[in-house]
Amino acid sequence: MATTKLTINSNGSVKVDGDFEIVDAQGNVYGLQGRTIVSICRCGLSQNKPFCDGSHKGTEFLPVAFV
Repeated sequence: MATTKLTINSNGSVKVDGDFEIVDAQGNVYGLQGRTIVSICRCGLSQNKPFCDGSHKGTEFLPVAFV
C-alpha cells in the first residue's frame, strides 16, 4: 500500500507528499502531471486553488490551531 504524508505548515499550506489524487466537489480529477508533492492552499487567497501560490505571505493569515 502506498503512503501519503500530509504536513501542516505553520501559517501556510498543507504539503501533500506521496501517492494521491485530488478531486473537486463535482468529482473532476485535477491533472497533477506526475507530481508526487503539492501544496494545498489553506488561506483562501491563492489564485491557483486548490494549490498554494504563496499569496498568504505578507498577510495576517493565521490558521486555526490544531489541538
